[in-house]
Amino acid sequence: MEDNFSNYFNQTGKVAKEYLETRLDLIKLQAAGKLSKALGLFFSLTMAFLLFFFVVVFLGMVFGFWIGEMTNSYTIGFSCAAGLFILLFLVIMIFRKPLIQRPLGKLLLSELLDEINEPEEDEDEEEAGPRPVMGEETAHAYVPDDEATETTTKG
Repeated sequence: MEDNFSNYFNQTGKVAKEYLETRLDLIKLQAAGKLSKALGLFFSLTMAFLLFFFVVVFLGMVFGFWIGEMTNSYTIGFSCAAGLFILLFLVIMIFRKPLIQRPLGKLLLSELLDEINEPEEDEDEEEAGPRPVMGEETAHAYVPDDEATETTTKG
């Protein structure tokens, strides 16, 4: 009889160890998936901002040369372009939360948490109905919630 118990505990220990190792691997893979999504989003946003930066710089140069041609003074033209950049910088600094921080935060959160919105196979089983309670074979078993048990115990 002792051999059965020791064999049972040895097998249970092995199964528990394998379960923990598998669970750790799953957590590592989920973390790697989220990290890859975050890095992909980061690099795509970085590339978009670099492209936007170069477009603004070249448009500023075009604006400076155009004003310089109109006034016959490149100094005045590029001073006007610099003034436009300063004005653009101030507008961005004043409205950075609603224009930049909140949309980027929402985008990052939606990318990282998208698996919450996707239905999983386990959720389909839960929607089929309540599970039997304590070994009961019927699916119509009633389990009272906390509110129901509190009202009956209070009298």
